[in-house]
Amino acid sequence: MPKRRDILAIVLIVLPWTLLITVWHQSTIAPLLAVHKDDGGDSRRDLAQGSDSKEYCLSDRDIVEVVRTEYVYTRPPPWSDTLPTIHVITPTYSRPVQKAELTRLANTLLHVPNLHWILVEDSQRRTPLVTRLLRDTGLNYTHLNVETPRNYKLRGDMRDPRIPRGTMQRNLALRWLRETFNKNSSQPGIVYFADDDNTYSLELFEEMRTTRKVSVWPVAFVGGLRYESPKVNAAGKVYGWKTVFDPHRPFAIDMAGFAVNLRLILQRSQAYFKLRGVKGGYQESSLLRELVTLNDLEPKAANCTKILVWHTRTEKPVLVNEGKKGFTDPNVEI
Repeated sequence: MPKRRDILAIVLIVLPWTLLITVWHQSTIAPLLAVHKDDGGDSRRDLAQGSDSKEYCLSDRDIVEVVRTEYVYTRPPPWSDTLPTIHVITPTYSRPVQKAELTRLANTLLHVPNLHWILVEDSQRRTPLVTRLLRDTGLNYTHLNVETPRNYKLRGDMRDPRIPRGTMQRNLALRWLRETFNKNSSQPGIVYFADDDNTYSLELFEEMRTTRKVSVWPVAFVGGLRYESPKVNAAGKVYGWKTVFDPHRPFAIDMAGFAVNLRLILQRSQAYFKLRGVKGGYQESSLLRELVTLNDLEPKAANCTKILVWHTRTEKPVLVNEGKKGFTDPNVEI
């Protein structure tokens, strides 16, 4: 049993601390309670009558002002009668990360008004996975499929390098556009080839809406460089290409680096991605040379000084000494 002397000592130690905490607590909340009492218990009413919320919050240093905003999200954005439609063509094929990458791309496209997603599967039939994903997004879409023949998928897991992946799928989408819209149609639109393993800025889609023929911009993490880009002179004309991979290509540009006016696609019915006799890296040139010349290209993204699209997966290492070769601009933010 504790002695009376020990109990008294404990009380004398605890009591002062209890009193000190009680006094501190009352001094902290008393100003707040006083303000609420003066306000009649309804601070929101006074704020609505023009009182300064910042002045109220500064009455006590321990109170932080909280500004509440209403956030309303609808998917996709409302359709506009004044904006041209962006037809985004995406080839896709079955693989473990397919759903993840399509979901990421869909979440980007959901923020773009007047968008039509043409998704083309490399398969014998449209798969339930992609069908459900498209249906659940709420996007305006067209779901197509065409399987790349086996003779273009040679030597086990290695594809024939003469046949770039997605060629037949992109061509099917182009054929669908030409069969859906008359070549004399006044329907304004833009065609963009967006692979599902890339990352896209929303600003990119607004840049391409004003495309008259073919617009171009840089693409990051491609061709062994931090970015590839068209070369633009002081007059705003494209005169060459910043690239180390086969710079003598007619259009040394990545698939994600250009957009085409829909009317040009409809008028040039012979323009397709070549399926035979085209080596890797020349697929873009096989289409563009049927549509425009170098002088027709329209540089976007601040005269090709801004990066608005990134390759998510790089097939070649990014060169660390590329700056010494004059391929980078210190003002370009990757």
